Amino acid sequence: MTERIQTYGAFWPHYLREHANPRTRMIHAIGTVIGVPLFLWGLLFGPASLMLAGLVIGYAGAWGSHVLIERNRPATFTYPLWSLWSDLRLVWLMVTGRLSPHLRAAGL
Repeated sequence: MTERIQTYGAFWPHYLREHANPRTRMIHAIGTVIGVPLFLWGLLFGPASLMLAGLVIGYAGAWGSHVLIERNRPATFTYPLWSLWSDLRLVWLMVTGRLSPHLRAAGL
């Protein structure tokens, strides 16, 4: 059994290494960019089914990319809040063009 990560500072590089393939990161970004607004719109204005659609779009592609591309288990199952925050952070850094230094620091 692997030891549980104790801090977010240690989790972030682990998260990036679990998303080493650029295709995985792109699928995460697409799902997040579509899923988060749908979820928020459903939460704020309805219908509630948009919240479900946002979750499905956000997670289905991401989880599928782990199974089919990375061949690893999504961090969501072990570290749900850190994983969600890291997914949002990953997408923000991708969109703003500031992800490369983080990838290098994580050994990618």
